[in-house]
Amino acid sequence: MRLPIEFEKAMRDLLKDEYSAYEKSLDQPYFGGLRGNELKVDGKRLQEIVPFQLEAIPWVHNGFYFLSGEQPAKDPYYHAGLYYIQEPSAMTPASILPVSPGDKILDLCAAPGGKSTQLGAKLGNTGLLVCNDISPSRAKAIVKNIEIFGIKNALVLSESPKKLQSYFEGFFDKVLVDAPCSGEGMFRKDPSMIKNWEEMGVAPYVALQEEILPSADKMLKPGGTMVYSTCTFSLEENERMISWFMESYPNYELIKIPVEHGFSEGREGLTEAIRLFPHKLKGEGHFVVLLHKKAAQASETPKVNAFEPPSAAQLVDFKHFEETYLNFAFDRNQLMLLEDHLYSLPKELPSLKGLRVLKSGWALGEMKKNRFEPSQAFASG
Repeated sequence: MRLPIEFEKAMRDLLKDEYSAYEKSLDQPYFGGLRGNELKVDGKRLQEIVPFQLEAIPWVHNGFYFLSGEQPAKDPYYHAGLYYIQEPSAMTPASILPVSPGDKILDLCAAPGGKSTQLGAKLGNTGLLVCNDISPSRAKAIVKNIEIFGIKNALVLSESPKKLQSYFEGFFDKVLVDAPCSGEGMFRKDPSMIKNWEEMGVAPYVALQEEILPSADKMLKPGGTMVYSTCTFSLEENERMISWFMESYPNYELIKIPVEHGFSEGREGLTEAIRLFPHKLKGEGHFVVLLHKKAAQASETPKVNAFEPPSAAQLVDFKHFEETYLNFAFDRNQLMLLEDHLYSLPKELPSLKGLRVLKSGWALGEMKKNRFEPSQAFASG
């Protein structure tokens, strides 16, 4: 693989005597991965039912490698939401973020939604998952993946992080920032990234990351936890970005991530972070760091969304459907009707007025003439 001269020099400086092994790894095929959806199936059962062989990824719960040449995207179980196809190293950030039932979690740069589905499965349809991407077209992929996975407590937005911070100040228990980056760790999997690197370099992404992290801080409550990750190797986007952030926001402390499974420690003294290199494990390049925001006086909780629930008259057809086909009942105060489409909203949802909302909670279906028609998301729920 032909590498840009400047990139090669930077990698030689970064890896020292490991560079030769790294260079050789680029000529090897990348490893395909998928992650089981524990909302629908456990890992052992998934291995039994899929028509191809799986090998466990040692650092990812419910994560598996599949053999080269297999086509899991053509398997009906994939389209039923039993698993998500994802590069193995890309499963690491959401695996490392500690999740407790009832947490309010923000996936700030979420498209296409792989890490969101991972976080949603860990929440087990408790709490609230807010998935955001600034690109509306990319954010639509999040909606699709969330619905296929059967995640009912998710809100999908398409806004800038800076705009979101005024709505969610001090709101989230956990924040994942899988930051836009120069993508150096993906050169083997997607060689077209090399041309993008030659055209863009690192600097534009550094500037973008410096905009995103302060907004992430604003939305993380005191005592909360943040994961920052990239799929690149550059010091500027990784260790130096975190050094800058911690100098700017001294109320954070680093949480040590164990160095295991072929992980490497962060560089330049940031040994609490980890790096994933393709010559040391079966995956592509990644950087992950875990930060804890020290407790202080909590921010004012955002106001609860003052939406008007549907009237009993508006829900006549839905109630008939509910009584006929369901063995549970929805709380009417958590239902919202938008242009004949009915949604079940997560609790503790703040005001969304003025935000570009692509998905709000669980899409139940559409109110047709004299009947209720369930959505695919509800039917597969």
